Amino acid sequence: MKTRRFNLQKRIVQGMFVPMLIVVFSMLSLQPASAHCDSFDGPALVDAAEALETNNVDLLKKWILPEDEAIVLPLFHKVYNLKEGDAEVYEIVKTHFYETFVRLHREMEGATFTGLKPAGTTAHITVMSDKALVSGDFDGLLKALNRHVNGQLTEKYEKAAALYPLRNRSAEDGRRYVAAYVDYTHAVEAVHDLLAGGGHHNH
Repeated sequence: MKTRRFNLQKRIVQGMFVPMLIVVFSMLSLQPASAHCDSFDGPALVDAAEALETNNVDLLKKWILPEDEAIVLPLFHKVYNLKEGDAEVYEIVKTHFYETFVRLHREMEGATFTGLKPAGTTAHITVMSDKALVSGDFDGLLKALNRHVNGQLTEKYEKAAALYPLRNRSAEDGRRYVAAYVDYTHAVEAVHDLLAGGGHHNH
């Protein structure tokens, strides 16, 4: 078992390290992909809040298509002009602005908008990836990913491997093996599909 574990970890590191990391964290469902773009601690809404704070509409443009500027920019200016007015009205129109902005950004990604998410719902690994861009410490991110991915994939493999000899002993044992087998092989298939598809990012 120790030899199999070592060989698995070696294949992870030597074979398909970066694409495997991407797909594994998607499969682990740490958070839905949409949570990053839709949450108030995600970079899109952070920029939107800063834009309203500083009256810098240019912060929004990178998140939307050029043709959507005709919708977002006038709405931004209307909302900004209401900042000093009634607080309740401002919060309502600001929320509408945020929803419109994020919805158009999600459409640009080819994804659906399911509502704004509170801060703290962004996957921890996504927060780490954003921090790596700010700090420039990508090596630290890779080390953290490597530790987590090795542990998760090894656990899936070893669970299936331990149940393999028992798969025909009884119906109950067989079902436990099949559940572990499906979990393990789906992970492998997802890696293959990602590589075959060229590593495109889909929501």
